[in-house]
Amino acid sequence: MSKKLITLPASVIAGGMFLIMPSLRRHPDLEELKKWNYAHRGLHDRTKGIPDNSLTAFSRAVEKGYGIELDVQLSKDGVPFIMHDMELARKVRNAQEEPVTGKGCDYDWEMLQTFHLTGSEEKIPSFQEVLDLVNGRVPLIVELKVGFDDWNMPVCQAAMSLLEKYQGLYCVESFHPGAVFWLRTHYPKVCRGQLSDCLYETLADGKEHPVLYRGAEYLVGNCLTKPDFIAYNVMYERNPARRICRNVFKNTAVTWTVKSAEQYKMAKKHFDIIIFEGFEP
Repeated sequence: MSKKLITLPASVIAGGMFLIMPSLRRHPDLEELKKWNYAHRGLHDRTKGIPDNSLTAFSRAVEKGYGIELDVQLSKDGVPFIMHDMELARKVRNAQEEPVTGKGCDYDWEMLQTFHLTGSEEKIPSFQEVLDLVNGRVPLIVELKVGFDDWNMPVCQAAMSLLEKYQGLYCVESFHPGAVFWLRTHYPKVCRGQLSDCLYETLADGKEHPVLYRGAEYLVGNCLTKPDFIAYNVMYERNPARRICRNVFKNTAVTWTVKSAEQYKMAKKHFDIIIFEGFEP
């Protein structure tokens, strides 16, 4: 009996470690990626009429020598474009200054170009426009926007078709473990990362998929996706799975979104790469 009591916890611990084990390789791009701070959705400033994920925000980041984090979605007719929110209403207005309803994938690219980003006259940029603008001058952290209920991920192939022709430094990440697994399967040499957060609490429908969201929160898909880095919300630095990935498996740790000099100083103790917003480190 005593032997079983000792063996069971050890087996549970071993199983848990296996599930969250990330890639043990040290991707060659990571050392260079670590040398930069990354402007979250570009160096935007609403007070100056510069919305996030806009060409002006990306241009400012390049001019000031910051790497860029950005979000890629796919239009109805297959054009990769840059936008954070899946639902457009918060970020996009039509010619009558009304919020645009629906998702970006509900509109073809020609229609998306008739809208503008809230608080400005800027258009929604295509991914190709951003790649042409940056042109390898600063590194990119590219997030593939895939909903957790979406297991058909054409945005992955569309974005990578452009990136495989791009000459600059970049890495690719996603909240969706399926997208990270897709990268591992189709583009194994690309530096890939698993995004995560306190998903059960932050996602509106999290309680409808408790196993899925808790699993993603505690990185249990790492055994399949083998991410080269973990990108975690700075507010939940103490997540034990995240800490194990960095401190035990020596996996590169990325954090978002750092919003002050004080928070930046703290984050430097626990993370290797920092994505910032609202100030300049």
